Amino acid sequence: MKEQKISYPLTNEEFLKVISNSFRKFLQKGTSRSTDKLKPLHGAIATDLKNKLGNRYDIKSQGYGDDREETIQGRYIDKRVDITIKKNGKAVAGIAVKFIMQNYSQNSNNYFENMLGETANIRANNHPYFQVFIILDKLPYYKKNKTIQKWETFTEHNIEKYIALSKDNIDLFFHTPNKTLIYVVHIPDNISLRTQDDYMDFYNAQDFVITVSQEKYDAMESAIIMNDYETFIEKVYHTILAQ
Repeated sequence: MKEQKISYPLTNEEFLKVISNSFRKFLQKGTSRSTDKLKPLHGAIATDLKNKLGNRYDIKSQGYGDDREETIQGRYIDKRVDITIKKNGKAVAGIAVKFIMQNYSQNSNNYFENMLGETANIRANNHPYFQVFIILDKLPYYKKNKTIQKWETFTEHNIEKYIALSKDNIDLFFHTPNKTLIYVVHIPDNISLRTQDDYMDFYNAQDFVITVSQEKYDAMESAIIMNDYETFIEKVYHTILAQ
């Protein structure tokens, strides 16, 4: 799988290339546990936002600048954040990024609950907080021996809790991110793969760019933006400037 060259500002098309580079890094590392898979995503979003905000703001993130995350002071605990936006040396906002590539169903509620908790902690201390949630529309579910037990599909049932979240009034509920971006994306299908090694070898050998999934989901309301990076980053940008 070839690395994609990225141009700025990030359009929706360019953002899909960024996601492709993140998936490529995951294949190279051979594990979803490595934080290296997210560096292309963190770094590209940080670069795009820095270009928009200008020199009055500093961005801290892996894959950008000095390649390290920053800690934001929360209401209850301090939290190391994927992308931290600073002004005059102080954190003014944060962005969390998650890219799910395997074994979703066993962790789906934990992902959601953790998102709500970390958002409440930071927003309750008067820092805007944003979430980016990216997921493959079809994912392998591995058993402990790394064989593929089944293929999971990100369905309308999975997205119900996000639809409910999209209806929240962010001024009333601190657990709701100021804006959440959800990207459901697609890679070429091959359900004949039987092991994790088969999966890694097959996709490493392919030459493709990740695309937006053709799966249909119910419409989101204003708290969540679906498959539209350009609109999301504009909302982030204007929220930060309003601080």
